[in-house]
Amino acid sequence: MAEFSKEEIFNELKKILTEELEVDENLIKGSADLFEDLDLDSIDAVDIAVRMQKFTDKKLSPAEFKKIRTVNDITEAVYGLLE
Repeated sequence: MAEFSKEEIFNELKKILTEELEVDENLIKGSADLFEDLDLDSIDAVDIAVRMQKFTDKKLSPAEFKKIRTVNDITEAVYGLLE
């Protein structure tokens, strides 16, 4: 059984985006593209991955990481690690 629900993962991700990366909370939706909609760059994406790793104690592989484009992608990838 996963340690965190998808909702908990999404909420942690939202906290990281708003508090650490200063993304407008209103822009954070599952379908939001990290790069186009949230105006993040690859350094921000790495930062998110590191913070999610600390949150879950699990690490995304570089291959999985490269596939991530949206907020939902991160939530699903992290949730998948926990199953």
